[in-house]
Amino acid sequence: MRFTTRPELTGTFGMVTSTHWIATAAGMKMLEAGGTAFDAAAATGFVLNVVEPHLNGPLGDMPALIWPAGDVAPTVICGQGTAPAGATIAHYRSEGLDLIPGAGLLATVIPGAFDAWMLMLRDHGRLSLREVLEPAIYYAEHGHPMLANAAGVIAGMADTFRDEWPTSAAVWLPGGNVPEAGRLFRNPDLAAFWKRLLDEAEAVTGREAQIEAARRAFYEGFVADAIDGYLREACVMDGCGARRKGVLTGQDMAGWRASTEAAVSVDHHGWQVWKCGAWTQGPVLLQVLQMLKGDDLAGLDPNGAAFAHLVTEALKLAFADRESYYGDPDFNDIPLTKLLADDYGAHRRDEITDVASLLQRPGALDGCEGWAKAFLRRAGAEVAEDTGLGGGEPTMAHLLNKEGDTVHIDAVDRWGNMVSTTPSGGWLQSNPVVPGLGVPLNSRAQMYWLEEGRPTSLRPGSRPRTTLSPSMATMPDGGRLAFGTPGGDQQDQWQVSFLLRLIHHGLNLQEAIEAPLFHTAHLQASFHPRGTRPGHLMVEPHFGEEVIAALRARGHLVEVSDPWAIGRLTAAMRETDGFLRAAATPRLMQAYAAGR
Repeated sequence: MRFTTRPELTGTFGMVTSTHWIATAAGMKMLEAGGTAFDAAAATGFVLNVVEPHLNGPLGDMPALIWPAGDVAPTVICGQGTAPAGATIAHYRSEGLDLIPGAGLLATVIPGAFDAWMLMLRDHGRLSLREVLEPAIYYAEHGHPMLANAAGVIAGMADTFRDEWPTSAAVWLPGGNVPEAGRLFRNPDLAAFWKRLLDEAEAVTGREAQIEAARRAFYEGFVADAIDGYLREACVMDGCGARRKGVLTGQDMAGWRASTEAAVSVDHHGWQVWKCGAWTQGPVLLQVLQMLKGDDLAGLDPNGAAFAHLVTEALKLAFADRESYYGDPDFNDIPLTKLLADDYGAHRRDEITDVASLLQRPGALDGCEGWAKAFLRRAGAEVAEDTGLGGGEPTMAHLLNKEGDTVHIDAVDRWGNMVSTTPSGGWLQSNPVVPGLGVPLNSRAQMYWLEEGRPTSLRPGSRPRTTLSPSMATMPDGGRLAFGTPGGDQQDQWQVSFLLRLIHHGLNLQEAIEAPLFHTAHLQASFHPRGTRPGHLMVEPHFGEEVIAALRARGHLVEVSDPWAIGRLTAAMRETDGFLRAAATPRLMQAYAAGR
């Protein structure tokens, strides 16, 4: 057994793991109260809205993989809101835009996370909506210790809040001052928002009826009214340096609800690995597994240069396919079956050499040549020195396009129910606070392109091709695993290293999480300004100088991160006999697992 900073947790009752210790504790409270993994995940998620407001918010978005104990496969809950009716390429072009800003009102899609939580709770939870929301309300009302990173983001945005976004200044600068790291911070407007939601829900009788009433209050009632009323008049500074109005309306919200769909999967050495569809970047991980299924990965040092090189080069190919061929399958004929086919993976593997590629190389797919050409044209035109892919945070170039990341939750209960979900969006730095709600809108629309004819072209009613990417896997003996990480374009990069080390090198969850991580910014970034950094490879220093030198010798443009600086992986596992395991990263010193 290798030394780890924390133990891999084991038990039989339940496990919750998330990117903040308070949220994890709130989720564990739900299990102790007799709730399911779905109740626990939802309570954890709502607390994360409060304690990590620079990483997610109630008006953000959320894909989830859920696995009810008796089901043979996980199901996707799509909490990714769609583009509003007024979000047309013509309108955005008329605003003088070539790219959608990384922050501001035009970067907003319909908030989706809340309804995804409600759908999960209605169909799979046991506890009342009040029980699930009360911990989050408590911390919003009575306060929570402000994270140093959150305080730093607020400090960096303070002048913008005062000068351009006064509704945000009222919430994030209490008394006109930047909150102090480690001291109590309250958001009474958010607490009041959720209390009113509960009051309206509890005006009817019955658990499911109350959840349905909360959904109506959010999408057709006072929440939608607050957003609609604000956006009718607001004209605020955005990430491209101009004051612009948004296009989201209450009518857009009233016509949208979260949905479910089948997960997609591939087999890799007896492990069935499950992801959300091509409206996320999740199939990138599956494509890499397909490319490398014939390699002797067990014979490679999991912390060595050959392993990091091989995985990186496969990732470059998969991400070129992502940018060319992924998008909302409701609006495009996405060739996902071809992309995940064994022969296609083998063909792509043949393109990998011992030297780092500096080229963007989407695969050749009949009938999709125009999509690949559009990607290559844009990638060649938009090479940027700083794509915002440093250190694991999707950051943007303009003053207002500040760092925003994500959170992640995994949960499993004593009955075998399991959740993996990656909520995001609605960051405090993404948009001004909506008056009366205490939180801002999301900025997920920046992942559309303002050019016709691409699977990710802006189109009303379509889903942006999100970076959010929860994961699940079935082990050869039938055990089940939930895992994931924040990190924008890096999410599936860190996850594939974690998973390969589990499958091929026998590491336990905590060992695999703490192993040195790496990622490339060679890809076309999903976040404004959407640039590329050909040949880039960021590695953690505990790879060691010899490995780093070997990677440079192979042609990688290596950037060494600060120690323990990239990746925020968490994971939970249930073995066939009911034995449970969980782990969380020590990076950033805030993610924790809990269980017994």
